[in-house]
Amino acid sequence: MIGNILKRRVMSMKVPEVDIDASGVFKYILIRLQMTESKGAEALKTEVVRGYEECPYHSDISDKFTEQLQKLKQSGELVDWKTKVLGGGRINHDAAAKTIRVYGYSQGYGKADHQVTVNILKKVYKDYDITWSDEGY
Repeated sequence: MIGNILKRRVMSMKVPEVDIDASGVFKYILIRLQMTESKGAEALKTEVVRGYEECPYHSDISDKFTEQLQKLKQSGELVDWKTKVLGGGRINHDAAAKTIRVYGYSQGYGKADHQVTVNILKKVYKDYDITWSDEGY
């Protein structure tokens, strides 16, 4: 049990659970990540949230994440990885007000489970008011 917790901490340092823009309204995706850090090691699985205003399409976010993972593989920090996009939506991140609103869906990937997304965001943004709804696009 403790070994798995330590492995997840090391993994989260290399691949954080959350990487979203500091403020603004942008698309996001929820991704299931399975990665192996060394040969013969147990594959670690987790869900991660990614969202960037610079990405006009949800698939652009996936492409950016794939590039980040490929760089880790090339540097030897990861042996192998697999991803599956579980869905997407939008995030309204107001850093000044310390609020994050998760809503909408992705036309390409479908709607993410916003409750799962909120639970992940709350690990990083502990002092924020984080809500979700199925309203809006």
